Amino acid sequence: MSGAEMRGGTTRLPLADVRIVAVEQYGAGPFGSVHLADLGAEVIKIEDPRIGGDVGRGVPPYAEDGDSLFFETFNRNKRSVTLDLSDPAGREAFEELVKVSDAVYSNLRGDVPTKMRITYADLEEINPRIVCCSLSGYGMTGPRSTQPGYDYMLQGLCGWMSVTGEPDGPPAKSGLSMVDYSGGLVAAISLLSGVHAARRDGVGMDCDVSLFDTALNMLTYLATWHLNEGFEPARTHNSAHPSLVPFQNFPTADSWIVIGCAKQKFWERLVEAMDSPAWAAEERFGTPALRYENSAECIERMEAELARRTTAEWLALLEERGVPCAPVNTVAQALDEEHTAARGMVVATEHPRFGAVRQVVSPVRAGRFRDDHRRAPRMGEDNRSVLCEIAGLSPERFDELAGRGAFGAAAPE
Repeated sequence: MSGAEMRGGTTRLPLADVRIVAVEQYGAGPFGSVHLADLGAEVIKIEDPRIGGDVGRGVPPYAEDGDSLFFETFNRNKRSVTLDLSDPAGREAFEELVKVSDAVYSNLRGDVPTKMRITYADLEEINPRIVCCSLSGYGMTGPRSTQPGYDYMLQGLCGWMSVTGEPDGPPAKSGLSMVDYSGGLVAAISLLSGVHAARRDGVGMDCDVSLFDTALNMLTYLATWHLNEGFEPARTHNSAHPSLVPFQNFPTADSWIVIGCAKQKFWERLVEAMDSPAWAAEERFGTPALRYENSAECIERMEAELARRTTAEWLALLEERGVPCAPVNTVAQALDEEHTAARGMVVATEHPRFGAVRQVVSPVRAGRFRDDHRRAPRMGEDNRSVLCEIAGLSPERFDELAGRGAFGAAAPE
């Protein structure tokens, strides 16, 4: 290893030596693997030619002729191979890829990997080091394992909706599919952990990841409070933190601001920024515990103070004093933030149909930050290159499998 590499100057992406066969579709699974692809992993996306490939290709709006901006979001830097895994020829081609890969990654219903024969027990004779990572709604075991699971269902089932929204409003989901996205990240961590262990020990494994487990785990301290003290979480006004006061959204003279006093020093700085009103010096607001006990009145007083200035005015005052705060941006404003550009979070790829496609990239940082992103692949775009150059099939063998229907009726090469 060169001196530059020892200092972290290697030009290789961190996962450049990892190959993943991804039997994935739609959101949760592809969201997990796109982070690995951004980090350099070779993600070979298996698409079923019988159903037109990943269903994400047709998600509206902005969908046309087998491509969509939704699909572009989750599948950059990947390669696409169409395989009919129900067909013997398609299965043969799949097994050739398993031989030269580190992991088989899927997001299917919990009982489907066994039916499709893509678990470790099914593949270990082909590649003893293969890691079979399944991300499903409810996992591969348990009474719900045969049920389809989607983000909306999990947010309801696992209690998220009961603590989201205004106290006098209906249960609400997060504005983003956070169970799906969190599940994808958990699956990515599980897969990498499995690959590390397989390289160390020479033996692969199953990774049984579920959206249910992920959503339940993310109840974190609310679950601990309930399990040990019977605490009953509830929705809070203006997205207030359940125990820290003040720590929530506040209306200003022209919009909204988020202020969070997680420490006593931040409260003291906030009081100073508000010109030290007399009420803030009262003993009942003097400590975090007392502010929690008298939260309704504390927040009411603060709302009156904050309504006197605009969000921009408050941000200037609070940021100068080091008080944690932020504007409540629209999506457009968030993407236009100066910090968004400074962190390199928006990149562009060239697409034959959509032109320059701008999108946000993985926040994972490890070594060199990728600056050569590729657009998402057309369905089956990489059939011949992947099977011949990576799996080592001869052109004659590829043509023979194609003739038997491995890649679909009219699969691209």
